[in-house]
Amino acid sequence: MKKIVLSGLLAGLVIFISSMLVSKIFGVLFPSVNAEYMNEAIFRPWSDPLMLLYFAHPFLVGIILAWFWKKTKNIFGKDINGAVNFGFAYWILSSVPGMFISYSSFQLSLLIIISWLVSGLASAILAGIIFSKILQD
Repeated sequence: MKKIVLSGLLAGLVIFISSMLVSKIFGVLFPSVNAEYMNEAIFRPWSDPLMLLYFAHPFLVGIILAWFWKKTKNIFGKDINGAVNFGFAYWILSSVPGMFISYSSFQLSLLIIISWLVSGLASAILAGIIFSKILQD
């Protein structure tokens, strides 16, 4: 269990960093994305204490994915290809439907949805790679 939590926390850190990098790249390429994040009719302001939960999200996802990797690694394969397949499967099952419903129910631009999809795919694959290296047993 300790290995799951530690690898999950490491994956959470990588998820957080990769998400920030993708967000920054999209913000530079498409400044309208940055403006959309500042829209308080859609997003909470950073001064809201509940926004602290935003920073817990990648670590929660990392720990859950580490547990899920331990349960499914024999299905996907324990090597790098299995790790990529694991990340892709998680992304297809969670991010794609989640972004579909977000786009259909919230006043979000397609560009921000695409940026979240790209970020989610990168994060999921990187997490899978981390688990394939650390959770081999």
